[in-house]
Amino acid sequence: MGQDFSSWPRLIQAARFLVDGEVPGQVGNDHPTGMPTSAYATSDGYVNLGAGGEAMWVKVCEVIGQPALATDPRFAHGPDRSRNRQALNAELGAVLRTRTSAEWIDLLNAAGVPCGPIYSMDQVFSDPQVVATGMAATVPHETRGPIRVLAPTATLSRTPGRLDRSLVAVGKDTDDVLTELGFSQNEIADMRRDGVL
Repeated sequence: MGQDFSSWPRLIQAARFLVDGEVPGQVGNDHPTGMPTSAYATSDGYVNLGAGGEAMWVKVCEVIGQPALATDPRFAHGPDRSRNRQALNAELGAVLRTRTSAEWIDLLNAAGVPCGPIYSMDQVFSDPQVVATGMAATVPHETRGPIRVLAPTATLSRTPGRLDRSLVAVGKDTDDVLTELGFSQNEIADMRRDGVL
């Protein structure tokens, strides 16, 4: 499994505050300092583009058919792109809306530009990688029949997690749980009689 970089923008912002006392402003989906790194609408959804740095910026401009943007004074260097993020996002947004997410992802990936789809929940669970990793499991439910639920997130080789069933109605498995904990049937009956259960 790859490294999770989702918290890096927050760490960068924390470092900027702790080192320089700078309180960074809110930038929505944008990366605080490396643009274009944001979410962009396409003709059929959204893509997440991660193209910080000069070389990556030039590749983006080439892929979207707008090479002049690479030398536009508003966007020529990283600090310029961050400072002019609204204009940059407007330029990119106008072009990215002209094709589907899949088309842009294929083109950008072929150029080595980090990007990916932003899924709706149904798309998440039909993605081949999500299916292959078994992130959802089907379990029986006492009134609804088979249902799909999130599978255990940790998959350990010696002690793999498993789901045998869904949650039952409140109190339905109380006797089983107490028996597993070592209480006798008489003790359980006494607890019911005394209003403990």
